[in-house]
Amino acid sequence: MKDVDAPLRAANLGKFQDPKWTAKGEARATVALTDPQTLWFNTGTLCNITCVNCYIDSSPTNDALAYLTTAEINAYLSELDGLDWGLREIAFTGGEPFMNPDMISMARAALVRGYEVLILTNAMQPMQRPHVKTGLVALERDFPGKLTLRVSLDHWSETNHDEMRGAGSFQKTLAGMDWARDAGLTLAVAARSLWHETEAEARAGFARLFAERDYKIDAQHPAKTVIFPEMDMSVEVPEITTACWGILHKSPRDVMCASSRMVVKRKGAEPSVVACTLLPYAPEFDLGATLREASGEVALNHPHCAKFCVLGGASCSA
Repeated sequence: MKDVDAPLRAANLGKFQDPKWTAKGEARATVALTDPQTLWFNTGTLCNITCVNCYIDSSPTNDALAYLTTAEINAYLSELDGLDWGLREIAFTGGEPFMNPDMISMARAALVRGYEVLILTNAMQPMQRPHVKTGLVALERDFPGKLTLRVSLDHWSETNHDEMRGAGSFQKTLAGMDWARDAGLTLAVAARSLWHETEAEARAGFARLFAERDYKIDAQHPAKTVIFPEMDMSVEVPEITTACWGILHKSPRDVMCASSRMVVKRKGAEPSVVACTLLPYAPEFDLGATLREASGEVALNHPHCAKFCVLGGASCSA
C-alpha cells in the first residue's frame, strides 16, 4: 500500500512533529472526548472501485485494514454498556462496508442494543446483491427508522461524479438509491466540494436531483447532504494552537474527536481504537485496544486536524 501521508509530510516539512508543541514553539491544541455521540467501525479498506483522492486509499486490492467481524463488534458494544458515554449512534465506514460479509449482522448487533445505525456506502454492486437487499429490508422492518444509508454521491452531475469514481458509476449508484427509496430505507448523501461552485449552488443542484428522483433527502440539511471539504494532500496548512480557538471563534467541542472514536483492525493485528475516521493509518492516533483507553485527549498533531476538521469544519457524523 502506498504511503498516503507522504505528500502531506512533504508540504508541511517540520510541522506536526511534537504532540505538545508546534514548530514555532507554541502550545498545540488538544481535544477532549466531551460529548461521545458516535462510535465508528471501519469494516475494512477493500472497495469495489478505486476513487480519485480517496483519503484512505480504498480499492479492490487494499486490505491494509482487515474485515471486522460481528464478534469483534459485539465485544466493543459490550464494553460500551459499562461506560457512561451516552452514545447515540454506531456508524460503519470502509472501504465499501457491504463487501464485508458480516455487515448486515454487525448492523443488527448495534440496532438490537438500541443504537441508531449509519452505514456509508457507494450503493453499487456490493449493496445491490440479493442477500444484502434482503438483509436491509429485514433491518428496516425490525428497527423502523433507525438505519440510515449515507451514499457517496460526489456531485449532483453525472460527469463530475464519474470523474472521481469511474465511468458509469453515477448511474449504478442511482440504481442503488432508487432501490433503497422504494424499499423505504432512510437515505443521506455525502458529496465533495471539489468543483468551482458555491455551497448554495451545490445544494441547489442536489435539490433538483433529489426532487427528480423522489429521494426524501433534505439538500439543505448539513447532516443529510454532507459536503466535505476536499483534502489536497499537497497544500501546506497551519498548525492549530491553543490560541486558535479564540481567534477562530470555535470550540474544541466542535471537532470530530470530541464526539467520536473509530475501531479499526489493521492487517495481521487485533482491533484497536483510533481518534479519527480520517487517520486510521497514523500510529500516533492509535489510542489503545479498548474504548476506555481511548477516552483521553487527542493532540491535533496532523494536517488533517487543521485543514479538514478545524478550518474546514467537517464532521463525519450527523
